[in-house]
Amino acid sequence: MYKVHFENRFILISSEPDRLQKYGLFLKFGDTDELYRIIADFQSDTKIPSINIYGPDITHIWKIFRIYFTEVGAAGGLVRHISDRYLFIEKKGKLDLPKGHIEPGEEAEECALREVSEEAGIKGHSIVKALVPTYHTYTWEGISYLKKTDWFLMKYDGEMITEPQVKEGITKVEWLLPDELCKIRSTAWLSLMDMINISVLKF
Repeated sequence: MYKVHFENRFILISSEPDRLQKYGLFLKFGDTDELYRIIADFQSDTKIPSINIYGPDITHIWKIFRIYFTEVGAAGGLVRHISDRYLFIEKKGKLDLPKGHIEPGEEAEECALREVSEEAGIKGHSIVKALVPTYHTYTWEGISYLKKTDWFLMKYDGEMITEPQVKEGITKVEWLLPDELCKIRSTAWLSLMDMINISVLKF
C-alpha cells in the first residue's frame, strides 16, 4: 500500500478497495492513460479530498504512477530527547520536522543527520532506526514532482535548544511530550501526522 499526499489531500494505492475510510473516488486500475488522467484531474480539482486506486498488481501500479512524476529524494529526523520530548520546528507557518533534499552522493542517513543540525541547531544526535517513509507531490515551473522522504528516529541527550535557525527559514522550535502531539494536528501536514501516528504511538 502506498499513500501519496497532495498537500492535505491524498491518493492511496492498494491491492484491494480500502473500505476502512471514505474516499472521494474509488478507481480500479485499468490502463496507464486512465491513471494519468485521474492524477491530472486530482491535481486540478482540489474539491476531491482523496482517491483510492486499487488493483491486484500493486507493484506495477506504483511503477506506472511514479513515471508520471519527476522523482526527488529527501530525508529527515524525528528527534527524541532523553527527557522523552520530541523536536518540532515551524516552517512556512506549519509545524514540521527537520528535513531536506538529499545531495548528490549523499546517503539518506547522512542527509537526515545534517538537516537536523542545520534546521534545529543541535549536535550529538544519532540514528536509532528507520521509520516509515512519506510521499508527497508538488508542482514547480509546470513540472510535477514526487518526493519520497526517508525518516529516521534519532536520540539526543544535549541541550533542548529553542532558538529558531532563522537563516534556514525556521520560525519556532518546540520540544513536545507524546501526549502533547494532539495539539499539532491543525498546524502540521497530514503526511507528517500519518508518520507520527504510526511511529510515535508504536515506540
